[in-house]
Amino acid sequence: MTTTLTPNLTRRSELIELDGRKRAPLRGLARHERYLVSADDDGTLVLTPAVVMTELEAALLGKNPELLGRLKESTAHPERLVRHRLSEVSSEGSS
Repeated sequence: MTTTLTPNLTRRSELIELDGRKRAPLRGLARHERYLVSADDDGTLVLTPAVVMTELEAALLGKNPELLGRLKESTAHPERLVRHRLSEVSSEGSS
């Protein structure tokens, strides 16, 4: 089932069953490699795409309020992001 939440966001729902080890098959649903899982008191599980950064990266980010603001803005409005192919990004830096 697909539900439209906003003009830029839809939610796809599927019934899945856990295996004997409590694992859930996410093939066809998961678009990222890592997720932060939140568990509500009622048993609801919410998976949020996540990235890992080093303490040094976190410290550098904390010392750059302009960059932190830009990242927060991007997170709040993902529809404004522009995807770049890795080959395009690496060729720009090699001039």
